Amino acid sequence: MEGFARRALHDVATGRFERTLAGLTAAGAVVTTLEIYTSHDSASFGNKMMWWPIAVVPTLVPAGVAAVVSRRAARTVLPFASALVVANGLQGTYLHARGIAQKPGGWRMAAYNLEMGPPLFAPALASLVGGMGLLASVLRREGSDDDGPAVASTRSSRLASRAQHDVARTRSTARRTARRAARRVGA
Repeated sequence: MEGFARRALHDVATGRFERTLAGLTAAGAVVTTLEIYTSHDSASFGNKMMWWPIAVVPTLVPAGVAAVVSRRAARTVLPFASALVVANGLQGTYLHARGIAQKPGGWRMAAYNLEMGPPLFAPALASLVGGMGLLASVLRREGSDDDGPAVASTRSSRLASRAQHDVARTRSTARRTARRAARRVGA
C-alpha cells in the first residue's frame, strides 16, 4: 500500500494523473447532474432552459470513462464534452443572476434574494467539473514514460530551433572562411 501511495504522489507531482482526473470528472458529473435535477425539479422546471444542464452535464460520464480507458478519447471526446459543460455552466450562472435580479427588490435586496432566489454559484460548480475534464485532457497518463504531446511538441520545436541556429552559425562560419580565403588569394 505504501508503494501505491508513493507512486500516486509521484504521478501527481509529475503531472501524470490524466486517468484519475478523467474518472473523477465522470463521478463528479453524476453527482452534479443529480444535484441539478433535484434543484430544478423543486422549481418544477419552470423555465425550459432548466433542462439543458440535465442533458449536457451527463455527457461527461461516458467521456470521462472513455478517457480512463483510451488516450485518444482523453484528447478528443473529453475536452469537447468538458468545454460544452463549462459553457453551459457559465450560461447557467448568467441565468441565475438574471433570476435573482427579477425577484422583487432585485439586487437591492441581495441578502434576501441570494437566499431565496436561484443559487448563484451552483452553475459555476458544474463548470468546475467541466474544467476538471479540460485539465485531465492536457495531463500525462499515469504509468507512462512519455512526456505527452504538449511536452514532446515543445521538445521537438526546441530541437528544430536549435538546428536552425546551428545551420545559420555554420553558414556564417563558411562565409567568414570564404572571405579570409579570398583575401589571401587577392593579397
